[in-house]
Amino acid sequence: MIGPDGAQLGVLPTKVALQKAESYRLDLVEVSPNSTPPVCKIMDFGKHLYEKSKKEKESKKKQHAPSIKEIRLRPKTDTHDLETKLKQARKFLEQRNKVKFSVIFRGRELAYKEMGKEILDKTTEILSDVGVPEAPAKMEGRRMIMIMNPKT
Repeated sequence: MIGPDGAQLGVLPTKVALQKAESYRLDLVEVSPNSTPPVCKIMDFGKHLYEKSKKEKESKKKQHAPSIKEIRLRPKTDTHDLETKLKQARKFLEQRNKVKFSVIFRGRELAYKEMGKEILDKTTEILSDVGVPEAPAKMEGRRMIMIMNPKT
């Protein structure tokens, strides 16, 4: 048994341990049930749970869950507009997010799939210092899609 100040009180019967915990107006908490004999500690259990939840919240704040950001392009996107969109994509990759590039084809533009492929190749080349393509560009209906991961 361990006291509220962290000092070891020795091996005690359960009834005596409960009486000691009551005299301190605290709870008797089983810390290690699998050891022989089981280890119990006198503590405020509510305070213990509160501190445990605060530690979990604090550790979750430090984690970063990457999300997928989408940037939509067209086969006839002008160079300046492309540069602006790639600047935004660079920010997303630097923030450790994945970026999904979608080249959307309308009407007769579908006949010029190579223009979309050229745009995606250019984006890969420009962003090669901060990102790596997950897979080569592929068609999904009227869209050509490529996903870039941030470099590690």
